Amino acid sequence: MSKTPSKTAAKTAQALTAIPLGGLGEFGMNMMVLRLGDDIIVIDAGMMFPESELLGVDLVIPDISYLKQNRAKVHAIVLTHGHEDHIGALRYILRDLNVPIYGTRFTLALVRKRLEEAGLLDSTTLREVIPGRLVEIGPYEIEFISVTHSTLDCVALAIRTPLGVVIHTGDFKIDQTPVDGAAFDLHALAKYGREGVLALFSDSTNVERPGFTPSERAIVPRIEELCRSAPRRVILSCFASSIHRIQQVIDIAVRVNRKVAFVGRSMVDNVEIAHSLELLRIPDGMVVRPQDIRGFDPKRLVILASGSQAEPMSSLSRIAVDNHRHVSVDENDTVILSARIIPGNERSIFRMLDHMFRRRALVYYDNSGGVIHVSGHASQEEQKLILQLVKPKYFVPVHGEYRHLFRHAALAHQLGAVSEEIFLLEDGQAIEFAEDRAYRRDPVPAGRVLVDSGSLEEIEEVVIRDRKHLSEDGVVVPIIAIDKHTGKLESQPEIVTRGVMSENGQELLIGAREVLMKTVAESSAVENSDWGVIKEKIRVDLKRYINKQTSKRPLILPVILEV
Repeated sequence: MSKTPSKTAAKTAQALTAIPLGGLGEFGMNMMVLRLGDDIIVIDAGMMFPESELLGVDLVIPDISYLKQNRAKVHAIVLTHGHEDHIGALRYILRDLNVPIYGTRFTLALVRKRLEEAGLLDSTTLREVIPGRLVEIGPYEIEFISVTHSTLDCVALAIRTPLGVVIHTGDFKIDQTPVDGAAFDLHALAKYGREGVLALFSDSTNVERPGFTPSERAIVPRIEELCRSAPRRVILSCFASSIHRIQQVIDIAVRVNRKVAFVGRSMVDNVEIAHSLELLRIPDGMVVRPQDIRGFDPKRLVILASGSQAEPMSSLSRIAVDNHRHVSVDENDTVILSARIIPGNERSIFRMLDHMFRRRALVYYDNSGGVIHVSGHASQEEQKLILQLVKPKYFVPVHGEYRHLFRHAALAHQLGAVSEEIFLLEDGQAIEFAEDRAYRRDPVPAGRVLVDSGSLEEIEEVVIRDRKHLSEDGVVVPIIAIDKHTGKLESQPEIVTRGVMSENGQELLIGAREVLMKTVAESSAVENSDWGVIKEKIRVDLKRYINKQTSKRPLILPVILEV
């Protein structure tokens, strides 16, 4: 039977360009741009948490300079699911790029909450999509394909263009027994594979893991065993977006005759959103309010708390140091960390768990004694299956550090499932698909924008350098009173230091004071009455002296008092 050509296929084919702006070379900050002539769509808009050397930075988002330069050509942002590494940048970039947002019901519910907090909800258009349906955005015809992951309502995208179909998997694993019964639509991917796929962009996160990722249901036996045998209350922490995990803990609590309490803002918010959409089943009379926890029988309670990554002011961190209004950890309480330890967070997480151990809690935090956490990302065998089903002409690994992209490319090469070419890209590196071939284009501006979430302001690199400078070498504030008429010192200089003093601290201060007095004494009355000049002379002389004595180069901020 002949296939009816779509509107897009009937148009004249022109080059299609794919430009990753985030997520290729790091975990998080996922953002991919597709451009066909003057028509642009953006897939995902994620953030990531900063590395420890980014002092005082709250989060990191993609540099969208390219999208700002082409603002009038951007039609929409299309979301694959509601994790922060895919939606977390929206509240920042929508100020410069006010375009419609397409996503599934639960994804948009999470987006709505964040945009409401940022005061952007009324000015943003949100368009709900349903898996299996087609949506036209400019020259793109997009089918949203249901996939399984560690949160609800996740989709892959099949994007039909005049050049052919592009498939973007989003984040996925192939869970054959999903908690909500919403199966991975492998048939849809196979259908496109039979038709012919121009390019596949696929999740590389777990490429270093052989085999298959276990089903979400694999956690039930061990967690139920721990809840059943717990001598007192159970405190379980997982990602607040892991609604399937939360559902299973609620179901376990019912079976072991315990109630549940939800603690932590993100946990409470996400549970309320999922419950209001009827995506989370909570029996009547099952929930204990946070303020009632202390008075409730500890042998009949499971507490679900956010903060599995030991974020400084999260509920679990505060519980660990007995600084939470409603929850404390007592001897023989059971603490279950049902979440992956994200690389970089190990020290803070283990420090938090140490506090639990000191309180003689029963702490479980890895899968060594039974499965208490499973990943939401595909392992090697699932990645191979997607490649075999889709059989793309071109393949681009996405989502991960360079070694993950490289190993995913090697896996595809070994499999022989890609008919033309495999492209290893990083942020900003563009690839163009023409009718007869694909080739690299000149890179576009890309990188990281550092954000202080308290002020919603971008932080310049120079500020980070200053903070690094201060953290390593400290600060010195010389305070000098000078008679504006004579240019002479009125009293001995005062010197305030932070992060500079060493064993010979007093000797250093005495010597620094002598340097200051000498600088002022050897300067003319005119120089001493010109604050700009004398400040610079003091800064230079003091910096030279301190560097010679300590090998440090502190920030020096002279203060001149006019008397």
